[in-house]
Amino acid sequence: MDTDTTSTTDAAPRRGTRRPLGAGSIILLALGALAFLFPFYYMVVGSLQSSPDTSVAGAFPHPGNLTVQNYASINDSINLLRALVNSGIFTGGVILCTVVFGILAGYAMAQMRFRGRGFVFALMLLVQMIPFQLLLIPLYIMIVRDYGLGDSYLGMILPFAINSTAVFVFRQYFLQVPASLFEAARIDGAGELGILFRIALPLVRPALVTAVLLTFIGPWNEFLWPFLVTKDASMQPLAVSLANYISTVASATSNPFGAILAGACVLALPAVVLFIVFQKQFTATDLGSSIKG
Repeated sequence: MDTDTTSTTDAAPRRGTRRPLGAGSIILLALGALAFLFPFYYMVVGSLQSSPDTSVAGAFPHPGNLTVQNYASINDSINLLRALVNSGIFTGGVILCTVVFGILAGYAMAQMRFRGRGFVFALMLLVQMIPFQLLLIPLYIMIVRDYGLGDSYLGMILPFAINSTAVFVFRQYFLQVPASLFEAARIDGAGELGILFRIALPLVRPALVTAVLLTFIGPWNEFLWPFLVTKDASMQPLAVSLANYISTVASATSNPFGAILAGACVLALPAVVLFIVFQKQFTATDLGSSIKG
């Protein structure tokens, strides 16, 4: 009896172990990866072609047809470095405001008890359902005409300073932190800000990475609002400058197809690099370490 039980236990797979993938699963995953990566590959290859080739053979060009002239044409038509700096300031300001306000609001809605907390949370979810385009006219009147913040970084940043999605992410992470940690800190006399920055934040580092990545994509690719607010070309971020280049200059070049793809590569490169660098932190969680021992 004991022998059968022991053999059955030994034959069963250990908890937490992963079964190796079969050949069919590997093939399906490889095909899915190729289908996902091919548009990016085609974008890069198309941006390096000296003469346009929109056929299937264009995905495998002759080495003699590869050049960086399309990127040089963009840099000659617009101040690429200045546009990158403008996008960096715009995106960095939005990320900073999003993280600061998101942490404070998310912690308050998760761990503090106050009247109307459920109503505030429901209102936050309702805000996510309102398209930003519906707010463009009142925001433009308020920021440009009333506040006089046209052609300024602050005018671009203010409408995106508070991100309800980031508040929701931080709230959900703070809810996962054991309440006993906060109660013990309060008994020791720690204030709410001290609990937030010394206890809560080190345990929700994945939330910080998640908020930064989710926030980065929006302002970095944002076109409509900066286009409305900025009339001075020296203040326009990269998305607006590239759109102006594509609509006015790229059509007159010898290879408009390559010029458009080169602009797309320049705009997509920072986002791709950011996701590659922080992919491990994006999926990691440290909450379990708080209750060990």
